[in-house]
Amino acid sequence: MTQSPTTKPFVEVLSGRRQPVPPLWMMRQAGRYLPEYREVRAKAGGFLDLCFTPEFAVEVTLQPIRRFAFDAAIIFSDILVIPYALGRDVRFEVGEGPRLDPLDTPDKIGALSSTGDFTKLEPVFEALRRVRRELDPKIALIGFCGAPWTVATYMVAGQGTPDQAPARMMAYRHPEAFAKIIDAIVENSVLYLLGQLKAGADVLQIFDTWAGVLPPREFQRWSVEPTKRIVAGVRKKVPDAKIIGFPRGAGALLPSYVEATGVDAVSIDWAAEPSLIRNKVQSRVAVQGNLDPLVLIAGGDALDRAVDDVLSNYAAGRLIFNLGHGIQPETPIAHVEQMVKRVRAYRG
Repeated sequence: MTQSPTTKPFVEVLSGRRQPVPPLWMMRQAGRYLPEYREVRAKAGGFLDLCFTPEFAVEVTLQPIRRFAFDAAIIFSDILVIPYALGRDVRFEVGEGPRLDPLDTPDKIGALSSTGDFTKLEPVFEALRRVRRELDPKIALIGFCGAPWTVATYMVAGQGTPDQAPARMMAYRHPEAFAKIIDAIVENSVLYLLGQLKAGADVLQIFDTWAGVLPPREFQRWSVEPTKRIVAGVRKKVPDAKIIGFPRGAGALLPSYVEATGVDAVSIDWAAEPSLIRNKVQSRVAVQGNLDPLVLIAGGDALDRAVDDVLSNYAAGRLIFNLGHGIQPETPIAHVEQMVKRVRAYRG
């Protein structure tokens, strides 16, 4: 197959065309493992200042592309910009992660605005426009949002918790109130993702980091159905929009997630069972993943074996090589280089 000079291998995989060398990027590739990121982060001050200053967001988005020539750049932002647009107070405490004013009673949820102020998110769209202008035409640009369930867990608890028990309890005890949060996130996420496509994103990813804590019935209600609504809402306006879902920890529930949501690809974590993924998931959509971020820290022969395992398990089909979750801050840059070299040497 002859490809045009501007063909994006990443997008080709999502369009149904397997690539002989799997396209490669990393979740959280713009981040703390890079010294040049830490320099910009120090200049920016607060984390949201980094996200909402286009000059800084563009720079950190492009840094890993310059170093590693990945096949995709992901815009530097955060999943909690939707609560911020909805008028919630969002803060990032150094070393402690995000903090929000918790929506921990039905009365507080009742006062939640359902309409986001998208002027607050204009810096994200501007950063996308600038990155698209600077990127090599062969490199894809990814926009993203948090899935409603995962975003709601932070909004209810006011912070991340080990098993997101506050949101799970709210969903059990007050499902109608909890559904109001989900509905607001769905509707505003559709608008946000459409804005990202308009600003230059080629692909969208929906991060459901906390999907794996839900039992099957709740997974269907709070992870699958809201994601399905987002995909349908985006495709109503942009029918050929390419969308990746990442319901982390979904395991055996992945096939039903893929069937119900209509995503073009699904990102899998490092614990996914290969034969299940090949037979029930990759037979239908592209898969993305699934190197363990810890083996990337370990390096050496263990890293080579783990990279080869991913390739032997999935590269015969449509694969986007990635980690099973975000890269850790302590990851040596040399190990990233080792991984990239080994993946790029693959010919299948």
